[in-house]
Amino acid sequence: MELERFSELVDEAIASIPAAFRDKLDNITVIVEPLAQPGLAREMGVNPWGLLGVYQGVPYKQRGPWYGNVLPDRILIFQKPIETQARTAAAIRKLVRQVVIHEVGHYFGLSDDELHRLEREADEAERAAPRRPLPPSEPEPADQQEGPGTEPGPD
Repeated sequence: MELERFSELVDEAIASIPAAFRDKLDNITVIVEPLAQPGLAREMGVNPWGLLGVYQGVPYKQRGPWYGNVLPDRILIFQKPIETQARTAAAIRKLVRQVVIHEVGHYFGLSDDELHRLEREADEAERAAPRRPLPPSEPEPADQQEGPGTEPGPD
């Protein structure tokens, strides 16, 4: 995927954060890099290909009146590992959103354990939610459409 398109997915993920949280994002920049630098990955004790994103800075809930005149916090999103784990455009979009939200959670001071618990709960709720059928005006996903080389569905 081109860097520009991948960056658009990151921007979409940020825009999808509820305004109550998004409006509190202050003095932070989000950067897309192809891969974590070896020093950063080593510092975190992981292989660069296993690191999807990282938050660097002073968490929001730890900022006090002294906080000011500091460089922006950073969220780094690593494109190549995400694309390696999620091979389709739809899967990349979903994983980018998960990673961005995870790192924004760190900005708000949530630990990895808290974030993983919240992610599990969200996944369980999504699996339990009833699926609504597509309205007639929406096209079927590409993998379900009839076409050359596919068997026609029942009429």
